[in-house]
Amino acid sequence: MLNMKVKSSKNVVYSCKYNILWCPKYRRKVLVDDVERRLKEIIIDITEKQNAEIIKIQIMPDHVHMLVEVDPQYGIHKLIKKLKR
Repeated sequence: MLNMKVKSSKNVVYSCKYNILWCPKYRRKVLVDDVERRLKEIIIDITEKQNAEIIKIQIMPDHVHMLVEVDPQYGIHKLIKKLKR
């Protein structure tokens, strides 16, 4: 196995990384300046509360790229649901 960093909990050893991309309706360029800063704060706050780790985040004017690591017992679908609220 390569030099892969893994995490562990009581029952599992894991390295579940997900590449997430989403964009505003009609891909409008609205994620700029104060909106970008506030969105980043919200994303970081939610991922910390959901026990996930942001490995990389990039907010462009018309879309967001994220690489996150999530505990498999929690699941990526729950994190995405919280982020989209």
